[in-house]
Amino acid sequence: MKRRKWPLKGWHRRYFVLDKGILRYSKNQHDFSKGKMHGSLDVSLAVMSVNKKARRIDLDAGDILYHMKAKTPDLYYIWVTKLSAHRMYKKNKAAHVHNGFLQALSHGSHLSPKNSPMQDMVSKMVPTMTSCNPLNHQGLGELYFCSCNLIHCFLLFLVNSTAMASRKYRASLSKAPPKLNTIKNTGRRTTLPAVCPDNSHVGLMTILYNNIGKDLSRVSMPAALNEPVCLLQRLCEELEYSDLLDTANHTDDPYQRMVILTETSYRNRYKPFNPVLGETFECIREDRGFRYISEQVSHHPPISACHAESDNFNFWQDQRWKNKFWGKSLEIMPTGMVNVTLKKYGDHYEWNKVVTCIHNVLSQQRYLEHYGEVIIRNLKSSVCTCKITFVKVCSVLIANFVGQVLDETGNVVHRFGGFWHEGIFCDTLPNPQCIWKPNPQPKNYMLYYGFSSFAIEMNELTPDLKPLLPPTDTRLRPDQRLLEEGKIEETDKKKDEVEENQRERRKILAKRGEEHIPRFFRKTLDAAGREVWLYNGTYWKIRENPGFVNVKNLELW
Repeated sequence: MKRRKWPLKGWHRRYFVLDKGILRYSKNQHDFSKGKMHGSLDVSLAVMSVNKKARRIDLDAGDILYHMKAKTPDLYYIWVTKLSAHRMYKKNKAAHVHNGFLQALSHGSHLSPKNSPMQDMVSKMVPTMTSCNPLNHQGLGELYFCSCNLIHCFLLFLVNSTAMASRKYRASLSKAPPKLNTIKNTGRRTTLPAVCPDNSHVGLMTILYNNIGKDLSRVSMPAALNEPVCLLQRLCEELEYSDLLDTANHTDDPYQRMVILTETSYRNRYKPFNPVLGETFECIREDRGFRYISEQVSHHPPISACHAESDNFNFWQDQRWKNKFWGKSLEIMPTGMVNVTLKKYGDHYEWNKVVTCIHNVLSQQRYLEHYGEVIIRNLKSSVCTCKITFVKVCSVLIANFVGQVLDETGNVVHRFGGFWHEGIFCDTLPNPQCIWKPNPQPKNYMLYYGFSSFAIEMNELTPDLKPLLPPTDTRLRPDQRLLEEGKIEETDKKKDEVEENQRERRKILAKRGEEHIPRFFRKTLDAAGREVWLYNGTYWKIRENPGFVNVKNLELW
């Protein structure tokens, strides 16, 4: 059985063949015999983690991740044994080739073909060549060895573009004028107090390998791996493009409104702080016309709830994440729905989030990949729906997606697509155009955790704001503040204190037989019977009168 990636749910029977260290699979044996392969993986390049109780085998090769499950203990034992043997076979073979290659290099052109294991291998793989022109070869991701006076080897990856549509959208995006920096000078800061730290000294590999297959939200990580924002603030980053929601609220065509709702953002280098139970974050943006409040309403499972409101829209969600490390890749699996209402039309849009995988997490060549489909529905009208498919793009460090707006009968009304770090182009509008491009990044942004201008402003604490905030606000969290200031050693100590204080509060509640009651959100069921957390309407009232300094608050740090 193999777990599906698009969408990432459900186990399905697949036909696997393991031959000389290469694991290939098809939908069934008939497809395999006809050469219809769904994928292949070199098991010697993969980290293998197993779960005997669940009969699970997980293979992570960095850019490829397979989740498999055997139906019986006997099959599980056979597959684990054979996979281990084939991994050893491939590794020994690779070592033999490597030694032969070093020997060939050391002897140079004086090594005769008869005595060269490297040349023996080359002659079996490709014809002898007198030139090293890669244009003579056709193929995708194939390995070619060329020999002149000295044996050389190089990798040739020819990446053929996910489909004609993708090439079309990229061409359209490249022709679209660059997005002007329309962000007004808000008077907020434009840089962080200190650049992001060098975390090369952190023993990340030991930490992660001791937790392969586990939920990393329960694992305490060194502060140097974090960025100085928390998950409550990360949810607020989804409103960086709130102007799209303002535009949608003034667009009469319901199909075009659906197109405009498509938005995205990107950052993938660091891990945000996990909020402690009861932690809050507010964000008032007069320049953008919205105010936002969020709270950590549950610790296990970790649940972050948020609500934003403006003259044009309401935005809310409660998000639960599971982070799984598989040896070379980190999967982030969110649950919960995102909700937006547009006040002019009474629309209520709802959509899910897809799984995000960070590949090659232990190297500097990390990149993101998104799996699955996003379905956007208007709960107040069945006029149209939107389906966005995130497609795996082999060997290209981008996540590519295409989308369709469908009418009630399932006919395509609008079609759009693009590249999540470049923009979205819709070619079915009366005036085909790029409907979204990411904001320009600030100067030297990679020195500051890859933060956008919006994210840089997020954790700023001004003298006039401090007395208005509840003491639970993220900006008052000492370990996060110390990290922002570049004080790494102090950060780790304070982080341990904050987490220990949380454990002590939980013990006290458990002794009393009590549960934590969130302050600004309440648990209820939505129309589909799902558990959701909704804003209870009290935060802004207390802030205005009597003020948080005049009421009892939690002491989190």
